[in-house]
Amino acid sequence: MTHPKIHLIVGIRGAILVVFYTNAKCWQFQIVSFEGVVFGERKIYYTAEAALRVGRDWIGQGNELFNNAEDS
Repeated sequence: MTHPKIHLIVGIRGAILVVFYTNAKCWQFQIVSFEGVVFGERKIYYTAEAALRVGRDWIGQGNELFNNAEDS
């Protein structure tokens, strides 16, 4: 079994957005907050651009879980 391959790491608003290619041959993202908490979903995306767009939306528009952790 191979490990997921990181495609992109971007710093946005004090968080790190990571887009990666998985063993299941799909794309996903995760967000690491300033405090080191990891957020994301187990949803799959068929392109890196789609995973990046949804990850940016989580940060920009404010995913409720992510924003609640940032406020504490």
